[in-house]
Amino acid sequence: MLELSTEQIGAWVGSFMLPLFRIASLLMVMPIIGTKLVPTRVRLYLALAICAVLAPTVPPIAPFDAVSLEAILLIAQEILIGVMLGFTLQLFFHLFSVAGQIIAVQTGLGFASMVDPGNGVSVPVLAQMLLMLVTLLFLAMNGHLVVFEVLAESFITLPVGTGLSTAHYWELAGKLGWVFGAGLLLVLPAVTALLVVNLAFGLMTRAAPQLNIISIGFPLTMVLGLVVFWLGLGDFLAQYQDLASDGLQLLRELARAR
Repeated sequence: MLELSTEQIGAWVGSFMLPLFRIASLLMVMPIIGTKLVPTRVRLYLALAICAVLAPTVPPIAPFDAVSLEAILLIAQEILIGVMLGFTLQLFFHLFSVAGQIIAVQTGLGFASMVDPGNGVSVPVLAQMLLMLVTLLFLAMNGHLVVFEVLAESFITLPVGTGLSTAHYWELAGKLGWVFGAGLLLVLPAVTALLVVNLAFGLMTRAAPQLNIISIGFPLTMVLGLVVFWLGLGDFLAQYQDLASDGLQLLRELARAR
């Protein structure tokens, strides 16, 4: 009869199960794979496959009791690291979604909404269009492969069982403010153009009060908003490349990867 000692069980848990928690938590939270479009069972199988590949490269850790409080704390730590990396990617994707929502509200197109199949919430069509465009660009430029590369390097730079530097992550948390600045840069041209249009309508109302500015201005604002949005797509690729570079660099800094 096969008998396993506590040390053997602890070594097995440390070499396979702990990396699995980090990988699975990232896949459950990150965009595209972590959405409702991908079944949970598929994400779990993918996490097992990735863990089977990465487990032999994980640096060995000191044996520990697999049914002790120490094991629970190590599992919580691995889940925290995976969720942190996935949440950073979620911020990058939702940056474009929020930008589309701001433009839709300013142009009066916020009424045209649809259900986001990935998150299960209702969002404006412009926001959903930008989100789908960013998803396609992310996959076309192998952004998912960069994420998996950072994940693999994180087991070297952040070995399983090592403590997290609180000061380091508080410093990096302050850098997440780039999300708000990048979102403003995305919507600033459209918002500025629509502000000029609204000021023009205000001057028309003062000059000719008999005009029904609501019936005239509302459809004109929507049409001009679509034109401004269409013109802004001409420079969208360059903006995406800059933001993607900053977002993935922040992801590497979080994982302390090269």
